[in-house]
Amino acid sequence: MFPFLSAGLDACVEKAVPELKRRGIFRREYEGRAPRENLGLPRPANRFF
Repeated sequence: MFPFLSAGLDACVEKAVPELKRRGIFRREYEGRAPRENLGLPRPANRFF
């Protein structure tokens, strides 16, 4: 399956990424430091505090 994976990734990069950039959906940089911050998820309460 490995030989086919790189071809699919190339097609995604060449076709999908430019379209996402055109629509303003593709992020070039992230605002937060953690994935939780970038996805807009609330920070859970600290149960030890």
